[in-house]
Amino acid sequence: MTTSPQRTAPSGALRILAPSLFGGVIIAAAAMLACAPSSPLTTPRPVAGGVAKGEATGKLERDRVALVALGGRQRDAAVSATGRWRIDEQGGRVGLVKGRGDEAWRVEQQNGLLRVAGDNGDATPWREGPFVARPTGDTFLRFGNRRYRGELVFTATDSGVMVVNRLPVEDYLRGVVPLELPARAANERAALEAQAIAARSYTYIRVPSGIVDEPVRGFNLVATVRNQVYGGVDAEHPVVNAAIDATAGLVIRYNGLLVDAPYYSSCGGRTAVPSEAWRGAREEPYLQPVDDVDPHTGRPYCDISPRNHWQADFDETQLREIVRKALQAAGARDPRPAAVTAFTIASRGRSGRAASVVLRTERGDVTIAARDIRAVMGDARGAILNSTYFSVDRESRGGGRLTAVTLRGAGNGHGVGMCQWGAIGRARAGADAREILRHYYPGTVVSFAD
Repeated sequence: MTTSPQRTAPSGALRILAPSLFGGVIIAAAAMLACAPSSPLTTPRPVAGGVAKGEATGKLERDRVALVALGGRQRDAAVSATGRWRIDEQGGRVGLVKGRGDEAWRVEQQNGLLRVAGDNGDATPWREGPFVARPTGDTFLRFGNRRYRGELVFTATDSGVMVVNRLPVEDYLRGVVPLELPARAANERAALEAQAIAARSYTYIRVPSGIVDEPVRGFNLVATVRNQVYGGVDAEHPVVNAAIDATAGLVIRYNGLLVDAPYYSSCGGRTAVPSEAWRGAREEPYLQPVDDVDPHTGRPYCDISPRNHWQADFDETQLREIVRKALQAAGARDPRPAAVTAFTIASRGRSGRAASVVLRTERGDVTIAARDIRAVMGDARGAILNSTYFSVDRESRGGGRLTAVTLRGAGNGHGVGMCQWGAIGRARAGADAREILRHYYPGTVVSFAD
């Protein structure tokens, strides 16, 4: 360990901790060294039905604990807090850094080892880790300009430092639901409650109950659209928190079993089955196509979404690039662009969405399967096609080739499960959360998880 004896530690600054020969810690502060035993930490403990919250809240509550990956490729990870906090080696066996205030420290990786370093040159010895940053009292940890509940776990990877937020599922949902559903008005409360229950079911499928070994990859979920968008404390909203609290512990079940509950922005008037969206997806009896049209208006409930109706234009260059990406998605050894002479929706799925698209080219036909359509037909910036619920609106030709194609579509997202804007529309029409969920997941019931 390196220290800076000439530096006087300011009030509230972090202190580096290193193990003594007697299992205590040596505190380096100001211009002297003094031996003192480390105070015991409050760490998560097993309780009936789940894992208890620890020092983050100062009270114990039964809940599952989610491990949410926030990043994994940083050369180092800067962490601070809003109040008192500390960094320990996993399990609290060794205290590494203890502090008050928001002074930032970095968890650095080198050759598979970790250390904690400060801007003033202080650093702990290199250790295997993982390291755990733990708040005290009502403190929130800071990472990547966001505040987080619970703990942050730092693990060395081949490409840098993996950062995982470890926190109770109910606290995790507080950072998910407000980013997944834009409802805030009083007459939209039922949609927020439905979203909270669906998000909890989705999470519980991926987060085991009770005390179990951590997953091999070190996390259950990622904080992006790959799972559920998660923004920590800064994403929270009191109206949303109230909806989460009102539905605490409630999940969706089919024949007594917890169900995976996918959702998306808008359906365009009819929902889809899993095989229309994902490769190798298993069909489920509670994920069937359902109409989502308001009988009073004759329009989809999700027509209130600003992106429910859309148009996509492709010029000749983009059409040639779609051929290349389609061949690449199909595993072709030499995927090359080719001029397109015809664009056809060859088949449609049970919901009416495009199940396959055929591009006739100068070198033969290229077929795009439903699971690949949105990615293959995405734009140059990486944005995927809004949905597969579309038709060909216009075509332009020149020299025997297609020079432009315009698609006109409805819906935004994969279309399987709950239509979020439809849920808002139904809430405005007077439906409660259970009615909303029964519609989008037919045959299911809402009940407590444990």
